[in-house]
Amino acid sequence: MGITVLGIGNVLMGDEGVGVHAIRALEENYSFPGHVRLLDGGTMGLDLLPFIEGSERLLIVDAVNSGSAPASLRIFEGAEIPSALSQKFSVHQIGVQDMLFAMDITDTAPEEICLVGIEPKAVELGLELSPELGGAMPGLLEAVVGRLKKWDVEVRRKEDVPRNSIQDSR
Repeated sequence: MGITVLGIGNVLMGDEGVGVHAIRALEENYSFPGHVRLLDGGTMGLDLLPFIEGSERLLIVDAVNSGSAPASLRIFEGAEIPSALSQKFSVHQIGVQDMLFAMDITDTAPEEICLVGIEPKAVELGLELSPELGGAMPGLLEAVVGRLKKWDVEVRRKEDVPRNSIQDSR
């Protein structure tokens, strides 16, 4: 089926929603080939299984509590991912761990899984990212795009796409 880029998090809890904010920014600023699907997973956890099954590769974008300085980026691969999500500060991370476990035991896991994590500053009631994470968003997007390019995906900034190749939605 291709590649799924999954942004997870609770947008009502400040920096905890960074994965969802990243998916929205990717949709707004980049053009992807048809085999790449961007998915706002919110806090769905196990309910995401039907949307991910059949993906060859899965790229997760999420806030990760690793004890680093706020806005620090880290990339986790394969077996590193469950331990990266073990420092829970949100209920949705339990659901993501369960989802990964369920895919593993049912032999439906993608061939390759990668987590682009960013250390949150403020996980509290609020719709906006902290200034630290807001300022780190371009670097987070570049990390996601960089991983996709490593997977041989042609990603283009929308301003670089010729106007006649963008379908008019009117």
